[in-house]
Amino acid sequence: MKNEDIKNLALSLAKAETEKDVVQILSRVSLWTDKSAWKEVDESSGNWSTIGNQQSAPDTALVEKIINSVDAGMTRECLRKGMKPDSENAPKSIAEAQKEYFGIYNGKLSSIDASVRSKLAENILLMTTGSKSDPSYSIIDMGEGQTPEAFPNTFLSLNKGNKSKIQFVQGKFGMGGTGVFRFGSPEHNLQLIISKRDPAIKNETKNDQWGITIIRRIPPTGQMRSSIFTYLAPEGKILSFTSQQLLLLPNNNLQGYKNSLGYGTFIKIYEYQIGTGRLRSDATRHLHNRLSLLMPDIALPIKIVDLRFKKSPIKMLSGLSVRLDEDKRENLEDGFPGSGEIAVERQKMDYSIYAFKSGKRDTYAGNEGIIFTVNG
Repeated sequence: MKNEDIKNLALSLAKAETEKDVVQILSRVSLWTDKSAWKEVDESSGNWSTIGNQQSAPDTALVEKIINSVDAGMTRECLRKGMKPDSENAPKSIAEAQKEYFGIYNGKLSSIDASVRSKLAENILLMTTGSKSDPSYSIIDMGEGQTPEAFPNTFLSLNKGNKSKIQFVQGKFGMGGTGVFRFGSPEHNLQLIISKRDPAIKNETKNDQWGITIIRRIPPTGQMRSSIFTYLAPEGKILSFTSQQLLLLPNNNLQGYKNSLGYGTFIKIYEYQIGTGRLRSDATRHLHNRLSLLMPDIALPIKIVDLRFKKSPIKMLSGLSVRLDEDKRENLEDGFPGSGEIAVERQKMDYSIYAFKSGKRDTYAGNEGIIFTVNG
């Protein structure tokens, strides 16, 4: 395929909203039914045993993708300074990186003004599109991005531990955000990935190539015992093309695909099975609150937009801790939050206790009474 053909394919897939649309687009270029054009994720025919058993809930799985984008923003700043994120000179903690790279003090987003947080949130976006009953979610970041050659060892890897030695990132479990795979579109669990390396990163060979792939689930047939997740790689390689910018971002009027993305990563999960009830409604309301709870101390803020509703606002997500810090006079009992430290089998853990005023708890905590967090 020619450069312009691959670029047009990428844009068409980015704008698609259903798996039916995706199948038709790939069928027109003879890629959907071409078995040789698809490779097994992590080069493993048994990848379902890992991917299919990672997450039991779609909202917590979605968090993985968002945290990956936050980490990409943190490592981008380190790489721009010509420093390897896992080197001895790199920040030793999330709080240290927040302070050095973004002027965030004490590891708390509430330490910076809301207008500064809003500007930072422009780098990471959760965009909801599609139908009201079956929303699609796009996670878009202006982080470090990946070269086409790096896809198999980053986005499409399992248990590689790419970030295990980096001390200032939140995601360290080496799953690459694959927990969402099983909650993708109903029949094929489709997901789109488009990415380009940040050209401002130092000490790397300049790469102006965008990479693009689609992840799909192949159901068991014949002697197969389980499904297999595969990704699009004609002739064994990730499709790539050159382009300075791609129209992948919404504008300020919440019109989709009007503004340009110059580098970073665009991930779209089609017809995501987010669950029944309120989470399917305007993402700036109930989903925003749920994600705030699941990421109480997110390292960087993100922007949430829902293009399905004309009057939907642009909402910033900064985590439950920021919401409670800013709203505590109206919502918390006097003297709270309280904090301290406990030790279990010589493992120290910090804790905070929030006591809500009558009728205020549900807005923040849902059904949870205790929230256990790792790296925020």
